[in-house]
Amino acid sequence: MNFSHEFDEQRFFEIWTAVRIERPVNFSLFTFGDQKLPYYLVCGAAERGSTVKIRKGEVSVTRPMIITPDRMEPEFRNFFEEQEEADLAAFLLSRTAGFSNLKFANTSGPERIVSDSIEEAVAKLNRQLDDEEEEHVAILSAPPGMGGIAVMRYAAERVWESAPGNIQELRERGFLN
Repeated sequence: MNFSHEFDEQRFFEIWTAVRIERPVNFSLFTFGDQKLPYYLVCGAAERGSTVKIRKGEVSVTRPMIITPDRMEPEFRNFFEEQEEADLAAFLLSRTAGFSNLKFANTSGPERIVSDSIEEAVAKLNRQLDDEEEEHVAILSAPPGMGGIAVMRYAAERVWESAPGNIQELRERGFLN
């Protein structure tokens, strides 16, 4: 997918809303240092009524201590299976200053195939995490082939939601005076 000439806002909106954060987490990223973002990803089947894939993973967000020209580009490792997804991510991030120096690494375990629908799989995972009293694991869902975009959206939203607190901490420590 070539995004160099025009931005198809409708297509972007369709892709962004096709992936969902079914169970959000409510904690801020560290202002200094690295952060782990654990998640479950539930991907739909290519054919209606077919099996659903569940994968447990974790995104590591690294903030460089010193920003140099070679660290200005965002980096996403192990997010995308398809070049189209990677192209979309590159296009979006090239227009977002907040990601310019962050490094993201995605690691995930093997897929588990279940015969549930996405909704049933999400409900079961929610019950499991509630029973475990787990508050730091998100549940994401995506149509087939869009898992990388779902994980990217999750990481992006954690960065955006953490930014005000991170900026306040930088102010309190005298870095923005």
